Amino acid sequence: MASRDLDGLEDDVADGDAPDRSRPPGRALASRAAGAFAAAVEAERDRRFLWLPVAMLVGIVGYFALPAEPSLAMAGLLLTGAATLFMATRGVVAVSLVSGVLLAAVLGAALAKVRSEAVSAPRLAGVLRGADVRGFVLLVEPRGGSVRRVTLIVTSLGTLSRAERPDRVRVRFAKGGESLKPGDAIHFRATLSPPGIPVLPGDYDFARAAWFKRIGAVGFAHAPPSVDAAPGPLPAALVLWGPVERLRQAIGARIAAALAGERGAIATALITGERGGISAATNTAYRDAGIFHILSISGLHMAIMAGAVLVSVRFVLALVPAVALRFPIKKWAAAAAAIGALCYLLISGGEFATVRSYVTISVMLFAMLVDRPALAMRNVAISALGIMLVWPESVLDVGFQTSFAAVVALVATYEAVRERRAEGGERGHALFSALRWTGLLLGGIVLTTIVASLAVAPFAAFHFHKSQQYAVLANLVAVPICNFLVMPAALATLLALPLGLEAGPLWLMGVGIDAMGWCARQVAALPGAVAPLPAIPASAFAAIVAGGLWLTLWRGRRRLAGLVAVAAGLALAPTLPHPDLIVGREGRLVAVRLDNGKLSAIGARGARFELSRWLEHDGDGREAESAAQADGFRCDETGCTARSRGMLIAVTRHASALATDCARAAIVVSQVTAAAGCTGPRLVIERRAVAAAGSHVVRVGPRRIEVATVAAARGVRPWTTPPASRLRQLPRRDGWRLDRFTSPVELTVPRLQQETETRPEVEGW
Repeated sequence: MASRDLDGLEDDVADGDAPDRSRPPGRALASRAAGAFAAAVEAERDRRFLWLPVAMLVGIVGYFALPAEPSLAMAGLLLTGAATLFMATRGVVAVSLVSGVLLAAVLGAALAKVRSEAVSAPRLAGVLRGADVRGFVLLVEPRGGSVRRVTLIVTSLGTLSRAERPDRVRVRFAKGGESLKPGDAIHFRATLSPPGIPVLPGDYDFARAAWFKRIGAVGFAHAPPSVDAAPGPLPAALVLWGPVERLRQAIGARIAAALAGERGAIATALITGERGGISAATNTAYRDAGIFHILSISGLHMAIMAGAVLVSVRFVLALVPAVALRFPIKKWAAAAAAIGALCYLLISGGEFATVRSYVTISVMLFAMLVDRPALAMRNVAISALGIMLVWPESVLDVGFQTSFAAVVALVATYEAVRERRAEGGERGHALFSALRWTGLLLGGIVLTTIVASLAVAPFAAFHFHKSQQYAVLANLVAVPICNFLVMPAALATLLALPLGLEAGPLWLMGVGIDAMGWCARQVAALPGAVAPLPAIPASAFAAIVAGGLWLTLWRGRRRLAGLVAVAAGLALAPTLPHPDLIVGREGRLVAVRLDNGKLSAIGARGARFELSRWLEHDGDGREAESAAQADGFRCDETGCTARSRGMLIAVTRHASALATDCARAAIVVSQVTAAAGCTGPRLVIERRAVAAAGSHVVRVGPRRIEVATVAAARGVRPWTTPPASRLRQLPRRDGWRLDRFTSPVELTVPRLQQETETRPEVEGW
């Protein structure tokens, strides 16, 4: 021991860091730890920038997690304070790093607040039935058969004033919408409601997504639309975007004429971004096989399109020696690829996933123009920063999360491979036979598929509660077909359309689409292709993501510390307690966990979407119809009863049964107004409380009952219309806890929400 201490002292002296024996041992240890931290940070100096978008992302997520909306003045004050702290601590490395991270996080939160204020628009406060709607068509989306979903810029809505009238509404036409085009001025009668609220606390919030699209109401039309004879001036948004939308519709019509049926619908989706014509069965097959990202235009398709233009232009220029030897044809090809990517962005509809992919590709092409490596982690960070600066709400988008997770993982993997090859020199690289290149190509496809699938898996589990077990197999078959056949044929189709020669490329594209569809159906039909997963805690998901970022953004052995965080997240994943009782948004749908651990529901008529989401959250692979058999319930005309955890739960449907239920049940779900004297149960959930707070999730613990509500999870934010009631906790004399919302507020009609709300899909990488 003495020898080791002496050796350590000699090393310290040799390094010019002899210990100060006058300092306490604790201070000396802290000083040494600070020095080690500073050395580690200095070793990763060129990688610090990569953490800037991560810190901003944390701030943006923090803004959306707030229970109440902060003021602009508060955001400005916090940003000023964080900037002042950063400037004051720039001389101390460790402290300045912490203050820099804090500044980036506060900046992200402030940007999200500014963006929320910038898109602020009136929202419908309640249900409007038979309202007269007038406005200009902004977007037309096919939804199978003659059904069209139309987004409208509103000029008049019933008797609502300008301050009360939503700027945009989304309406479903059962018929009569086939001939609508962007820029058309129409009027019709419709039933409208505010955008739908989540079906469970913390679930996908369609109303929040609609807020940032300025959509203030959703619903359905009563009859086909009519032409508005006096529409007024065309909105500025349509002056610029209307011609592009009309071109997209014309391209879709030409594709449908040359390639009918499901193949034409998928070709239209891959070229114009319109997926409404794809059948539910095909969507399900692609999703269950783990290749649904192929149907959504995003990073994969944008990279193929831009790459095809880059290679084609460079190849053509290289055929002319006078040009190839005198000019930078690589940069010319990169510029042409950037223009081609922009054209593809416009033709594909400019959806957010496509815009995100375009930004990423553009940054990489710009790197080629300035003689920088295109596939570099810094370029990925710049892309993420650019997107968050303009659209900070995008960090909540599943497509943003999955695409950047896949790209970051792939770039980190190939950086590591490149470093290993550099360390190993050029040994073994003398033979460039066709067989070797084929092996490298197949190995690259396998490695890319495995890495991307592993990177996306935590996000699919967290958001969709499913795991596609054979996704790697499906991607190994379908992605090469998409890369080398379908998307090149799509590019040839776009080039041939002005000449009227699109039939040939579309036929070739159809062959590839048939092959991908066959792959999707075969893999989806394999036993155990889809495994349902129960919801995981947000803390577990955050630990997995943080560990993955640490593993991919740092270099050297210290990056392996990220595996500890990933392991901790995986260990925490199964710890989220399951609800014992769920009461739906309108109080009619009620599900109870039986002794067999499964949910059983009553009142599921007209609430299939809501019950399906409950089952997905529970990790239950059953269909909604199976869970709605009311197993375990005993019902009569006045109500139903069931038992969970040994407690009697009563669902009261008629006032005549209220007194009896209040006397014998531990929990009462009253679909009628509960009397003030209903004091016997440990918990009473009234119809008014559900109307005010949305779905109630009840967990029965050993000493208390915990109630979580949608309104409590959403907080009081601009997109929570009508405003959520204040939460108060009502202590009980027997030690049980009751969380209840008290202000009754009329909310939306669930049937309207089910026709308009959608959950996000895992988009492409």
